[in-house]
Amino acid sequence: MPEPVGLLDGRGSQPDGFWYTAKRRMLGPPLVNEQLGEQRLSKPLALGVLSPDGISSSAYGTEEILIALLPLAGLAAFTLILPMTLVILLVMTLVVLSYREVVMVYIRPGGSYVVARENFGPRVAQICAVALLIDYVVTVAVQIAAGTAAVASAFPAIGPYKLEVCVGVVLVMCYGNLRGIKEAGRAFAVPTYLFAGSVILMIVVGLVREVMGNLPLYDPKTMHGTYTLGSGTAGLISGVMIFTLLRAFANGGASLTGIEAVSDAVGAFHPPEGVNARRVLITEGLILGTLVAGISWLAHATHATPYVAGYPTVLAQEAKIVFGHTFLGQALFLLVQAATMLILYTGGNTSFNGFPFLTSYVAGDSFLPRWLLKRGHRLVFSNAIILLTIVSVALLIVKNADVNSLVPLYAIGVFTAFSMAGFGMAKYHHTHREQGWRHRFAINFSAGLLTSVVVVIFAVVKFAEGAWLVLVLFLVLVPALIRLNAEYRAEAEVLDTVSGEQPSPAPHYSRRVVFVFVDSFDLATLAALRYARSQRPTTIRAVHFVIDNVRAERLREKWTRADRGVALDFIDCPDRRLTKAASELAEREVQDPGTYVTVILPRRSYSPLLGRLLHDRTADKIAAAVSRIPRSAATIVPYDVPSRVAVLQARQAAARSARLAKPAAAPAPAAAEPAEGDAAQAATATELALEADIAARHALLGNERAAPPRPARRHPGSGDEQGAPAAAPSVSPIGSVTSPGKATVEGRIRVVEIRPVERNSVLAVEISDHTGSLTAMFYGRSHIPGLVCGARVRFHGPAGIRGGQPVMINPAYELLFPSRDQ
Repeated sequence: MPEPVGLLDGRGSQPDGFWYTAKRRMLGPPLVNEQLGEQRLSKPLALGVLSPDGISSSAYGTEEILIALLPLAGLAAFTLILPMTLVILLVMTLVVLSYREVVMVYIRPGGSYVVARENFGPRVAQICAVALLIDYVVTVAVQIAAGTAAVASAFPAIGPYKLEVCVGVVLVMCYGNLRGIKEAGRAFAVPTYLFAGSVILMIVVGLVREVMGNLPLYDPKTMHGTYTLGSGTAGLISGVMIFTLLRAFANGGASLTGIEAVSDAVGAFHPPEGVNARRVLITEGLILGTLVAGISWLAHATHATPYVAGYPTVLAQEAKIVFGHTFLGQALFLLVQAATMLILYTGGNTSFNGFPFLTSYVAGDSFLPRWLLKRGHRLVFSNAIILLTIVSVALLIVKNADVNSLVPLYAIGVFTAFSMAGFGMAKYHHTHREQGWRHRFAINFSAGLLTSVVVVIFAVVKFAEGAWLVLVLFLVLVPALIRLNAEYRAEAEVLDTVSGEQPSPAPHYSRRVVFVFVDSFDLATLAALRYARSQRPTTIRAVHFVIDNVRAERLREKWTRADRGVALDFIDCPDRRLTKAASELAEREVQDPGTYVTVILPRRSYSPLLGRLLHDRTADKIAAAVSRIPRSAATIVPYDVPSRVAVLQARQAAARSARLAKPAAAPAPAAAEPAEGDAAQAATATELALEADIAARHALLGNERAAPPRPARRHPGSGDEQGAPAAAPSVSPIGSVTSPGKATVEGRIRVVEIRPVERNSVLAVEISDHTGSLTAMFYGRSHIPGLVCGARVRFHGPAGIRGGQPVMINPAYELLFPSRDQ
């Protein structure tokens, strides 16, 4: 059904600002909330889409082992790499088996973080959150740097500009993700199969040539620019050699990164989600193990040696010597390099999907700033994408896009997440003791213990190479997230107490409409409502612009339970342009020349740095736009959260102390009666509202005696269904309803409002189509499941005209396009 003109096309009376116009030109038109969908994945597609981060790490894992071994072990490194690879494959097997249990139990997104939160609590889970956040940032840097090294291996002239190329690729990825590209597309599965197929072909050809005895061998002693060869095996049992072996193992652990990606997207699989995710995870593990083992064996057989510059890579050297120098061999060499570049770049792009969702989960638990919860212009978490871009680009610049310099920052975060997932699942099995829990407990506990040992090894042997920075980040960020959560919890606890207090009667004042814009039900909102009453307006309207139906439903429940004496309107804002929606609301109200509008915007006040982190500046933008409208003004009501929370907590503590000191005290006296003038004003307002609604019902029903409210018919399948509406006549455009009579109309819900009438309530639902709008009044109701902003609905019943607009009383209804959140 067409949208009202001017809502999404930007042709309203309020012109678009320069920055919005620039953003629209760069990113395209805004997407509406109804376009936020989820694509279900088949097993082959899921393997291609979710595995690039894990499978691509095989491209540089073997090379990192050799970099650690060659300076001390010399040519013996090409022998030591085989047992080292076996140890890494053992760790990989345990990790895969551990995550097999994760995907069967935790179907919703979140992976290791959800496992840790559910089994150890939200505070301990922040260790896993910090680990994964670091992992996502370093993944972008490592994958892009390794992908650029693959390009430089084929075209060495690019090598001196690898940093510039890496930064450019990250910026292109940022731009693409801000436009809303979807990871769950067939194009993102191609690099996985292309890389796996081409490298397995290289391994098979190399093994065949080795068996036939015609596989050439590199001579590291004659190669210039490689890592210096050590003295050999003379110091094999020395402490230095043991330390070197541990460093090699730590480097090779980078091959295991990305295995957890499948557990982060279990809900995207076709049912049964857990079973399908488990099969994909096992397949990914088998492919990764084959690639790591094969590449290590060819390094052992060919003596491919890492270069200090990072290119040509060990994988590129293997492909060149295995396929030879014929035309076909060169073509296959270029194919391997192209596939390596594509899968590494695609693996880097997975962080642009995983990082924003992880930050939204953690922010939803109130451990990160709430501005990370907001979806942007194209329905993506733009703030998180930009943050990831800035940090990863800075990391590339500091480390000069060198993979070997980035690896020490990499695996501590990855293996910490592995460890938390393993111990978390072990605790789950020990707590629930389901059938066969003992062997599952053993697998998960072993995985958690082994990966914890790996974390310790990384922290020790890689400390001087950059691991110290990761440890410092853990020591700083984990307490910072917990401290941030304490700020939010203190405010919420005081809010729960304050919201239970009875509101004072609303004052009466003529010719003024006051809107209080409500983002959430908190202390700042209560302060704004008190300020609104002090203006003594004719009408006070609390308004919430709906950009998330789940959040709006929670707000409705809190508002109704608190009963603040002010109706809360829910107005749909499908393109999330709050400034424009607020301006249009004020413009509609001031079309009457005798009306003056005041918009009140609550704002929490903190110290400058903390305030900027905790809350954004949306109120300033709305105030600036509304103030430009004639006969309109905007007022920002600041609320000093820290000081007020401290004062209210002190009062509550004093009250508790007083109750404990006097347990047998007499009951508190009844609340004082309101002043006579205020009581008269409140009674008059209630009577006028009741008389107006009764008169409207009489007018709509032909001035006959109003029948008692009847329950609205339910949408088929709802809890209190009384039967679907009978077959209705043809649907009429809303604009054609100009006189009383029965009608059937369809439209999209724009506003949902709860109107108190004496001791009852009326649910007013406004729908619109391209011809106009109509309001349906459901008496005795405060909520009807399914009737939420953004849903499409059909109403059938007697229609009348009030104030020039069509109105229906308790119509039968049918949901045509329920909100996705219902």
